[in-house]
Amino acid sequence: MRKKLTIAVMILTLFCFFFTGCGSIPASPAASSSSQEEDSVPEKDKISVVCTIFPQYDFVRQIAGDTVDLKMLIRPGGDVHYYEPTPQDIIDICRCDLFIYVGGESDTWADSILDSVDGRKPEILSLMDCSETMAEETSEGMWLPSQHEEDGETEYDEHVWTSVSNSIRIVSSICDTLCRLDPDHASRYRERSSAYIEELESLKRDFEEVVQNAQRNIIVFGDRFPLLYFAEEFGLDYRAAFSGCSSSTEAGAETVAYLIDLVRLEDIPVVFRLELSRGSIASAISEATGAEIRTFYSCHNLSRQDFENGETYISMMRKNVQSLKEALN
Repeated sequence: MRKKLTIAVMILTLFCFFFTGCGSIPASPAASSSSQEEDSVPEKDKISVVCTIFPQYDFVRQIAGDTVDLKMLIRPGGDVHYYEPTPQDIIDICRCDLFIYVGGESDTWADSILDSVDGRKPEILSLMDCSETMAEETSEGMWLPSQHEEDGETEYDEHVWTSVSNSIRIVSSICDTLCRLDPDHASRYRERSSAYIEELESLKRDFEEVVQNAQRNIIVFGDRFPLLYFAEEFGLDYRAAFSGCSSSTEAGAETVAYLIDLVRLEDIPVVFRLELSRGSIASAISEATGAEIRTFYSCHNLSRQDFENGETYISMMRKNVQSLKEALN
């Protein structure tokens, strides 16, 4: 409720920006594409694309390179659960040519902004509309805070990009949308998109090979589990401290004990933590069992250092290939 009120106030105050004029709005330096091409497009001729989080931001820069003016709203190292748009973010959303967001329950703030725009609106692309969605689920032993009340409505897992097949669908949809909005550069978008999809298909085959040659098919996360689509795609069983959309960071003693007992019983060699996580539960499990701790990248966001070092969706997922191979053998 507080976030909705904050956004409503921002929207009202931003009318002065539109009527007085703000000049050009540069992309965030921390989130702008670093690629430079010899045949780069003049700034005035670029279409503007605003993405909420890293996966679609990276997909756009792989498809478009320096052809578009690209911005990512959630800064590297930021937590989407605590994000509130700044006045500049709202202006950028309203003025862009293409706005790409996840489109789930956590993005209702964006719907409020878009609904408030009169006249010209940006093209909108939702990742969940490009994907086969799955309902959020809980696994055996998972921590469920007593204060959580079911409202009877189905909650869908929003982390659709963790399925490589879904990512291929998303990339195709982004490419089609860019070609329609910017037909002068359609051949470039299609060529780069085709090459990128080949990389994604190779990545998918690598995961399939790891799973097919594994000694077990269960993975353990001492953390949230935003990898429901990933587990479904590759036929993996899982146990975790929290569901993918949980905002909890501390599990009850019974959940930690359950995971410790499971790791001991199944002689599981690796317990996972997520990127940008404190990893306290994974550490407790490791100390009690001797299992190694490995980071599994959900690619929801990345650290500022990783961003500046040029990490991509594929580079992080390839790290997951190696970690998964260790965990399943």
